[in-house]
Amino acid sequence: MATSKHARQSVALVTGASSGIGRAAARALFDAGFSVVGTSRDATRVAPLDGVTFLDLDVTRDESVSALVAEVIERFGRIDVLVNNAGVGMAGAAEESSISQAKAVFETNVFGTIRMTNAVLPHMRAEGAGRVINISSVVGLIPAPYMAVYASTKHAVEGYSESVDHEVREHGVRVLLVEPGYTSTAFEANAAWSASPLPAYAGQRDVARDVITEAMAKADDPTVVAKVIVAAATDANPRLRYPAGPLAGRVSVLRRLVPWRAFDKQIRKINRLAG
Repeated sequence: MATSKHARQSVALVTGASSGIGRAAARALFDAGFSVVGTSRDATRVAPLDGVTFLDLDVTRDESVSALVAEVIERFGRIDVLVNNAGVGMAGAAEESSISQAKAVFETNVFGTIRMTNAVLPHMRAEGAGRVINISSVVGLIPAPYMAVYASTKHAVEGYSESVDHEVREHGVRVLLVEPGYTSTAFEANAAWSASPLPAYAGQRDVARDVITEAMAKADDPTVVAKVIVAAATDANPRLRYPAGPLAGRVSVLRRLVPWRAFDKQIRKINRLAG
């Protein structure tokens, strides 16, 4: 049974909380007054974080997701906010990517988000309140040459989140999007590159690596994104989309206002694309 303290205090569940944006979000949500559960594939290897309970979770496995959500509700009595942050990266030309490699990225970034959302929605609907915050990306809003598979997962998360948000509002639940730009974490450095590199893309692939490296040198600190996640979790009248950081804010505005041809030209210029 949950204690009376747990029954009163709002609970936030953050996936992929061992490092980067997830860890910063867990800390910020605790500072904002939440009881926080953070997850990792192996919680025993996660450095302790004051005020955060770490539990094991593999978002690619149905049974792991079901067990984790049941444990959180049993121990804390409620789940008020779910932050779907767990994700994996991938770069390289789309043609170079194997189907199995692409499926693995979708399994975590898209189906992991869906699994977690489906698992918490019955509880949130029964309570008549709750927020699901899905961590998208600036590349969920724009084309991302040499990151097509990863970008497509974030485009999918965008469409899924906006659609489900309409479905669950009548039950007091919101599904919201936080859209970071480049963020100073190990995420990009650990991103897989396409399994079967082709000579046709070799030169431009090297340029793409340089573009990513230069962008990372100016990347936002994870605390920038964490602050936006807290806003999404606590705003009295939440917005559907929360760009996080200056780059994401600019891209969000430009995507809506700039004519397609001009935007297309700018994408090619920024990515130093030939032809």
